[in-house]
Amino acid sequence: MDLQLKDHVALVTGGASGIGLAIARGFAAEGCHVALWDRSPNVTEQAGLLAAEFAVRTMGLVVDVSDEASVTQAQQHTLETLGLAEHIVHAAAIGSGKFGFPFTKLKPADWHRVLDVNVLGMVHLAHAVVPSLLEAKRGTMVFVSSVAGQIGSQTDPPYSASKAANINFAQCLAKDLASSGIRVNSVCPGMVQTPLNRGVWESWNNDQPPDKQRSYEAWAGDKIRQVVPLGRWQTPENIADMIVFLSSPRASEVTGQTINVDGGFVMHW
Repeated sequence: MDLQLKDHVALVTGGASGIGLAIARGFAAEGCHVALWDRSPNVTEQAGLLAAEFAVRTMGLVVDVSDEASVTQAQQHTLETLGLAEHIVHAAAIGSGKFGFPFTKLKPADWHRVLDVNVLGMVHLAHAVVPSLLEAKRGTMVFVSSVAGQIGSQTDPPYSASKAANINFAQCLAKDLASSGIRVNSVCPGMVQTPLNRGVWESWNNDQPPDKQRSYEAWAGDKIRQVVPLGRWQTPENIADMIVFLSSPRASEVTGQTINVDGGFVMHW
């Protein structure tokens, strides 16, 4: 299927690894020029690899989305280098790094960095990019949320709450921007093997007595069988496929939606 994205420009936060990099690759494979923003210095190298593989223009910028000035400067640099990025994907996110069940095991201080990146980062991005989209009267935005934002996952309450905020703010923006032809959606991955997912296991495992500790593979395998009706991991590429489709003219009537790519996880709940 031709998604009609050739020579468009996409911007992906968190684009140096994991789901974000898979999204950037998905756009590049469709002939999109891509700006990758990430706090990892590796982002420049990854951008170069995409340019070489897909023969598109790319740029990699080291950006901390929790820093409003950093985001504003990156947006200006992107406009000057690639032109208008009309497809915006916010994939940058972190967890607390702690196992939060019950929530009283965490302290309020454990929430600050998660909310700064996952919620304020989203706000900083929106304020930086939307004026250009409004001027052009076109564009798409997708926020990478999580099934944790819908079911109140107890493993990491700060992360879960921040992902619910992603969903809600996407709906607010969808209503605000629809009259200007700008579509906004959120996509919720289910069980994906990422460093963040492994971090949930590690924080849980470290909290167990020695006789109850388990390998990541055993822990995750049981969870997949218990909560995912299709009985398998979702991959970064599965998430990327949905996001690139939602960003394309093929999804021209889809806005304000929360799309789960989760093997039936939320249906199961």
